[in-house]
Amino acid sequence: MAQLRTEGHRVLVVDLHGDSVRAVTGSMIAYEGQVTFRNAGMGGGGGLRAAFKQKVTGESLSLMEMAGQGTVRLAVDAQHVVVVPLAGDALHVESSQLLALSGGLRSDVTFAGLRGASSGQGLFTTVVSGQGEVGLLSAGGPLIALEVSPQYPLVVDPDAFVAHRGQVTQSFVTDVTWRSAVGGGSGEAFSLRFDGTGVVYIQPQER
Repeated sequence: MAQLRTEGHRVLVVDLHGDSVRAVTGSMIAYEGQVTFRNAGMGGGGGLRAAFKQKVTGESLSLMEMAGQGTVRLAVDAQHVVVVPLAGDALHVESSQLLALSGGLRSDVTFAGLRGASSGQGLFTTVVSGQGEVGLLSAGGPLIALEVSPQYPLVVDPDAFVAHRGQVTQSFVTDVTWRSAVGGGSGEAFSLRFDGTGVVYIQPQER
């Protein structure tokens, strides 16, 4: 089975053993061995249903498939990289922070709500599910994992959100006060609230 590992903090190394891994198009910086590259097809390998959703929602997830025997190194804009293992569960990811998916994983697009009630602009996340490993990107420093419990719901800036997993529900909170207090943001302010039991991953730099 293909293995994902980090080299330093900003490079993802993919070891291929006659199998394949999907990665963000254009992220390859070097490779060794007998490796072939091709477009992963409509929906980034998630099937026609995922492709249709991406077209309708505007969610952009362009993936390439790397197959063969060898080692491939991936990076995007010197962002930090982390490998998250999945064991039959699902990971909801901001598509711009997704770097690579190992062979047995599938991707789909889900509607998360409206960015603003007045703007009507949609917010969508990519759902990765199955058994395998996911390579995630984090801008501005290492990825931060925050626990969510029924006693302690979590509120995060949507521009810092990267992913979440577990039995977690996501909702939108209109919260102008905290943005006004720190002088951040513009236009209609809102936050993402997570309730339940699970983990939310955020990055230290806003998009």
